[in-house]
Amino acid sequence: MHDAPLMLCAGEALTDMIDQGGEHWVSRVGGSTWNVARALAVLGEPTGFAGAISQDRFGDALWAASEAVGLDLRLLQRVPRSPLLAIVEKCEPPRYFFIGDDSADLHFDPAALPAGWADALRWAHFGGISLAREPLASNLVALAGQLKAKGVAISFDPNFRNLMDERYTPTLQRMAALADLIKVSDDDLRGLFPGLELDEALRRLRAFNLEAICLLTRGGEGASLFHRDRRADARAPTVEVVDTVGAGDASAAGLLQSLARYPERSLQSHLHAALAAGSAACLQAGATPPPPAAMHRLFEQLEGDAS
Repeated sequence: MHDAPLMLCAGEALTDMIDQGGEHWVSRVGGSTWNVARALAVLGEPTGFAGAISQDRFGDALWAASEAVGLDLRLLQRVPRSPLLAIVEKCEPPRYFFIGDDSADLHFDPAALPAGWADALRWAHFGGISLAREPLASNLVALAGQLKAKGVAISFDPNFRNLMDERYTPTLQRMAALADLIKVSDDDLRGLFPGLELDEALRRLRAFNLEAICLLTRGGEGASLFHRDRRADARAPTVEVVDTVGAGDASAAGLLQSLARYPERSLQSHLHAALAAGSAACLQAGATPPPPAAMHRLFEQLEGDAS
């Protein structure tokens, strides 16, 4: 495929329906893996999003937003099914439920992707609720395994939601075992390993794959990056937060770009890239990709503070 993407994000693109109080709701384009894809594209990485969206106005909005940031649209499928909706009852902290029993996202067909689409791939990112919704989940896990076998590095963010019950455990273990990078938040760990202390939950997750790089984010408390027996810690730079929606996805994109483009960087600098991207995303409302200039400025600030 001509100009095949270097980075791939595969999973769900959806519409957030946000309760504004009373009878007022507002719709926003979203989806964890799609947010990562948009952030990577805005940061200058040739990126494709592999997933399926509806053919109605909700799908039109997702298509337009994908086009606006330069995502490779050849990997985005449109099917005559209903849209996937995330009903956001509360934003801080987020509280969701999903509507989409037979929605478009579930009908993504990896076999229908264009010939040669993966020839140039370096990284592929998976996660979110797409890995807890069949038959999509099984298709994505299989795709991750195929790409890994071809030498593509795998990134995984479970991004815990309530529908990830005990049936999700085999998927969690399989994707963690495939992953070169695991990104997880403290809230994710509490959901994935209920009743465990944070350190023990992290130990259990890392035990699925002792070779993977692991990013743990803790909101305003900062983040830690682990690789084998090495660890880096940093606090997020101080910014005027508009909202935190999409900050975790942006941090994943910042780290992925850093690992792909600057493999010689120290673990500490890779962590700074993740924090800079996540904090830059907080400067705007909604799940908006981090502005590259703001991310670069915050990265240089973190590097300077550490030196």
